[in-house]
Amino acid sequence: MAPAAASPPEVVRAAQKDDYYRGGLRSAAGGTLHSLAGAKKWLEWRREIELVSDVAYFGLTTLAGYQTLGEEYVSILQVDPTQGRVPSRLRRGILVALHTVLPYLLDKALLHLEHELQADGDGTWPSRGSLAPGARGQSGTRRWMRRCTAALTEQQQGTLLRAVLVFRQGLGCLQRLHVAWFYIHGAFYHLAKRFTGITYLRVRHPLAEDPRARASYRLLGLVSLLHLALAAGLQLYGFRQRQRAQREWRPQRGLSHRRSYAERAVSRTSLCTLCLEERRYSTATPCGHLFCWGCITHWADTKKMEGFPGGAVIKNPPANAGHRGSSPGPGRSHMPRSN
Repeated sequence: MAPAAASPPEVVRAAQKDDYYRGGLRSAAGGTLHSLAGAKKWLEWRREIELVSDVAYFGLTTLAGYQTLGEEYVSILQVDPTQGRVPSRLRRGILVALHTVLPYLLDKALLHLEHELQADGDGTWPSRGSLAPGARGQSGTRRWMRRCTAALTEQQQGTLLRAVLVFRQGLGCLQRLHVAWFYIHGAFYHLAKRFTGITYLRVRHPLAEDPRARASYRLLGLVSLLHLALAAGLQLYGFRQRQRAQREWRPQRGLSHRRSYAERAVSRTSLCTLCLEERRYSTATPCGHLFCWGCITHWADTKKMEGFPGGAVIKNPPANAGHRGSSPGPGRSHMPRSN
């Protein structure tokens, strides 16, 4: 009796088992790095640790010509498009690269490109100690990407940024669409297997398959397609709302972009830590911190009403600065003394 094609439940169970074992390998590798190098290094290299773990898992199984633990669990075997031979080493290598390395490279490249475009638009760059993408050092690729984005106009950068965001969302929608299509037709569960033409055959004679299971999977595929359509509609609606908001705020944004880089650098250091906006009528406390006049006097009046004793002088209050709450004397506000 010729081997039969694997059923969708068997393929899904094999993929779930593989995800479980891959997760365990990722957790062990990440825990080792965390214990040896600390939490900061673990956060910086977490994605790379996951990539190395996935490549090691599939390299020791699929690439080496063996079944994965999930495939062995449900007794299925990979075959090439002829349905009669095990995939060649080249085909298996392409499968592992598409399944593990390509998603990492795409996510990394799009994330860096999005970060560079947003940084160009805001005029800000990550600090040396930041965990933002690219804070670990400026590679040649990052420097090349920065030069390319810097050569674009503001309108071109905005268009490219929107295209990157749409492309990233489109990749997620494509993956969900492919899974829904698998539920309906039951051929390829992963996009990498569809591109390489690798399917599954049963290794042993299975029990009689319940036809209701196949019907339930088709129903699940239709529901998934409906859910995907609704999600795409909501994303399109949100995109149009953001476009309208950008058009309404374009005059204000245009005024802000007329300032020089030095002015923007000064404004980034002129934030009030109470309202988190640029300070209005900057006022210094005895400890040397700067706040908005209205924010600090309102804070002082609130603390006074709560029963905090004593008062302290606020240095250099502007003569024409109004504030919320009661009016203290010129140059004074009821602030609690720090013990």
